[in-house]
Amino acid sequence: MIQRCYNTKSLRYNDYGGRGISVHPDWLENFTAFFTYIKKRPSAYYSIDRINNNGNYEPGNVRWATRSQQQLNKRTSKK
Repeated sequence: MIQRCYNTKSLRYNDYGGRGISVHPDWLENFTAFFTYIKKRPSAYYSIDRINNNGNYEPGNVRWATRSQQQLNKRTSKK
């Protein structure tokens, strides 16, 4: 998540940092703060997802989601 938002050499930078997506400042500085909020991943089938995919990685906008849940939450998905 940090690489996609802040590393201009990341292959996905344009889809994240290039669009202005950022990571909550407390989470950038302190992984424990992030982990305390998000908790342990339920299983290997889950990854971090932004509920509002135009919003930042911040409290209230992140969750663990399956690949199928994330596919429905893409900018290109028909709603």
